[in-house]
Amino acid sequence: MELNNSIEIPNKRYFTIGEVSNITHIKTHILRYWEKEFNTLEPTKRRGNRRYYTQNDILTILKINELISSQGFTIEGAKQKLESSISKNNSEDPTYSLLKKDIQKIIDVLDK
Repeated sequence: MELNNSIEIPNKRYFTIGEVSNITHIKTHILRYWEKEFNTLEPTKRRGNRRYYTQNDILTILKINELISSQGFTIEGAKQKLESSISKNNSEDPTYSLLKKDIQKIIDVLDK
């Protein structure tokens, strides 16, 4: 998958935090901080609390970076902007959060 600003996301299911850092050019400590600040950014955590990001997580990270770095939003402003755009997208699909929880449960069972 290639994005307009010349960032190419490899066609994989999961990425480590180091891989995401290399792809997005955002340091790992910032990615970990953003996880705490943005509810929309929730990488899967497996054994040893290792983070595994999806392509959607990477797109969310790029959107957060765009809002903060390019558009001048504060962390709080970026949170509100992301949450409002996600609630618009998910308002048509009320099962979204239930499906996300079920998928996480399946992943947890498979990891055991």
